[in-house]
Amino acid sequence: MKKKLLIYAHYYVPDVASTGQLLRELAEGMLDTFDITIICVVPSYGGTIENKYKKRKYYKENINGVKVLRVRVPEFSKSNKISRVKNILGYFFGGFFATFKVGRQDYVFSISQPPVLGGLLGVLGKWIKHAKYIYNIQDFNPEQIIATEYSQSKVVLKLMMFFDKFSCTHADKVITVGRDLVDTLKRRYTTKSGKISRRMPRVAFINNWIDENEIYPLHFSNKQVDEFRRKYDLKNKFVFEYSGNIGLYYDLDNIIKVIEKFPKETKTPDGREVVFAFVGDGSIKENLVDYVQEHNMENVIFIPYQDKAYLNYSLNAADVHWCVNSKGIKGVSVPSKLYGEMATAKPVIGVLEEGSEARFIIEETKCGLVCEPADYKQIERNISWFIENSDDEEITHMGIRGRLYLEENLTMEVSLEKYRKEILNIDDH
Repeated sequence: MKKKLLIYAHYYVPDVASTGQLLRELAEGMLDTFDITIICVVPSYGGTIENKYKKRKYYKENINGVKVLRVRVPEFSKSNKISRVKNILGYFFGGFFATFKVGRQDYVFSISQPPVLGGLLGVLGKWIKHAKYIYNIQDFNPEQIIATEYSQSKVVLKLMMFFDKFSCTHADKVITVGRDLVDTLKRRYTTKSGKISRRMPRVAFINNWIDENEIYPLHFSNKQVDEFRRKYDLKNKFVFEYSGNIGLYYDLDNIIKVIEKFPKETKTPDGREVVFAFVGDGSIKENLVDYVQEHNMENVIFIPYQDKAYLNYSLNAADVHWCVNSKGIKGVSVPSKLYGEMATAKPVIGVLEEGSEARFIIEETKCGLVCEPADYKQIERNISWFIENSDDEEITHMGIRGRLYLEENLTMEVSLEKYRKEILNIDDH
């Protein structure tokens, strides 16, 4: 008989949040091993909620064999902090009460989103269900908030650290998504004398992944890729593409000023116009749009989020992909967009701290060029290198090396097998 696994997902399909997509693949991929239930919010990643999800507190669904219990939450605006807090608290308390509705569970699994509360929800689930608890840390908080200066309230940050460390301590296992994140967990439990506290939980490191059968290399001549490039005026141009959340943690408001040094007249040696495309949405997108308009940056374009069904075509429309993080994000989170970029066999221009997981991978595979965040001169030089060498075989080889590494180390099958083992072997201790 399969053991029962309860996952607190916050967002789940059809929401387009990257963690929702990741947890769908995790849940559906482990159905051969576990009987899985998801507790999540009603579809609401964009802030609005369909009328059919406004009538009751809870909604039961079955998606591809995964039992889903959705919690109704208030609508919110991404630009309004108070409404976002109300929405997140709605999930936390709704998720807590929903736990009593899902029956016996052997394991409880939660992620570090929403920050701190995701971990606490897992602890409560562990106690309510008398189950083993796995805390999957995708992002460390308050470390992320400190790094991005989102809040400078010492009281708030201390409380966040206390509660998230509390969640780690009560986890039967913590799973992080980067080698640098393992180091962060160890620092949390390192005493002043330099020893690691016995209260530190067992920890494992498992990379996030990409489904290499969903995202794979396509030539520009592919019908859908060609349509995408035509639709957004990218055809016969050399495209630097940023795809994903246009948010706080990527220093994009400064990188756009570097991009400004490459005006519309910039061309590759074979005469192609250079274009910088931003695909997605996020809290600072409006700032970038305003800056581009004010400075007449005609070779910068903004493209809406692409449905998962079209993601392979939009990613393959690039010549070079951006993978960036702000300074201070090392050991805090890993930009999973790197895996999708590598899957398309396209080279990467990385703006990542030395010692961070994504930079480790790029350097190990030689699938792109990297430099430190805020090193704007080197960012400019790396952009120039790709433009000047746009017709060089080395660019093609960079992309191929990335794809080959991904096929061996970063596929869904590889990571799911690691998750199965790490969850099941909790019972061995």
